[in-house]
Amino acid sequence: MSSRIRPRSHPASTLLGRFSGRLPGRFPVRVRALGAGFVALALVGVALTEGGTASAPELAQARLAAGAAQHTFRQVTTDAGFRTGTSEGVRIGGGAVTLATPIGRTTYTGKSWELGRWTSAWSRPAHSFDELVPSWDTTTPPNTHVQVKARVVSTSGRTSTWKVLGHYSTRDAAFRRTSAGTQSDAVASVATDTVRAAPGVRLQRYQLRVLVLRLVGHQAAPSVRSLQAVASSSGALQPVSRPLLRARSLAVPRYSQMVHRGEYPQYGGGGQAWCSPTSLSMILGYYGALPPAQTYAWVSSSYRDRFVDHVARAVYDYGYRGAGNWAFTTAYAAQRTGGAFVTRLSSLRDAERFIASGVPLAASVSFSRGQLTGAPISSTNGHLVVITGFTANGDVVVNDPAAASNATVRRVYDRAQFERVWQRGSRGTVYVVHDAAHPLPAW
Repeated sequence: MSSRIRPRSHPASTLLGRFSGRLPGRFPVRVRALGAGFVALALVGVALTEGGTASAPELAQARLAAGAAQHTFRQVTTDAGFRTGTSEGVRIGGGAVTLATPIGRTTYTGKSWELGRWTSAWSRPAHSFDELVPSWDTTTPPNTHVQVKARVVSTSGRTSTWKVLGHYSTRDAAFRRTSAGTQSDAVASVATDTVRAAPGVRLQRYQLRVLVLRLVGHQAAPSVRSLQAVASSSGALQPVSRPLLRARSLAVPRYSQMVHRGEYPQYGGGGQAWCSPTSLSMILGYYGALPPAQTYAWVSSSYRDRFVDHVARAVYDYGYRGAGNWAFTTAYAAQRTGGAFVTRLSSLRDAERFIASGVPLAASVSFSRGQLTGAPISSTNGHLVVITGFTANGDVVVNDPAAASNATVRRVYDRAQFERVWQRGSRGTVYVVHDAAHPLPAW
């Protein structure tokens, strides 16, 4: 069941099939304001901060975690944060970067587009890294789209070329959102939605750039409301975490991807491959943010849970040819709830904090036969499930979309088994979706 997650560390996941894709980050331990509206999560000691530099406690935690995976998530969401970057042909206001007076034109898909550009300052995590996964929240009216790029610098000082992570629009009637291929050089390459260090290379800095584009002759103004990335370094698998908080389960609705088997195979292979769109649908349903009925009027009225088919189309990557591109998934989710991003977590203790805040998580796992007792499938090279809670002894309550029916979606997985197939399979990849009524955990 696949929705897109590559083998080693990939994005939105898939159940049985292709695995190619992308993954991200981990989360906070405390909240500190370091200014500029720039959120930085140094996740090795899991610290949520606002600002562009790591604090002494974060650095100390990084040293203590030697050998463990390390992840730093940083996000720009405010006017002050966007003003730390370089603006060309755009205006900053209302917590967004919006096309204003275009600085030039470019040709894409045989059409002429005028554009503006915003480039972040260089970001340097407290640790070296080997993967970078950007994500974003944008507004793309008809006849507009955005292009997101990243470049990285190795520890030896070599700078990569700019890598395109996506040509993105919320609509696909006149413009087809797409990732942009491998783009390999001596420093890094792209695996759909993830920038990866070249073999033997370690990375130390990165920079993000977003182009806001509209067709020449039109006046609509695309904008970017948030831009973020998680820089990640692999490490040794750590001992299974001990439960942190009390038992709690969230009332997340249960949807099976398997009831959509064979539906609309042009969107990533059909329902049997839609673990990511189905997981996202469950989370959107939890927030009361499923797409309105008129948007999925195109879906056959004979199908059940028709919004799942629509979500699969809304996140579909026409370049990757799958419905599991992480950044495309969270970009769509952010439109529905107001906040979403891809990141990685260091352990289930981190996930417990989100559940305690009322925020379910879509988690990427992969496993072989016998590695996840009670799973509805025997093995997978990439699959997404929704973490909805924890039992009193710390086992993981999930909604697993690979179940044969909606009634059998809820599962309880052994903590040790789940943590291994999640951390080993995707380095703790999750996407986080929340709304104003469910703020992210802070401690």
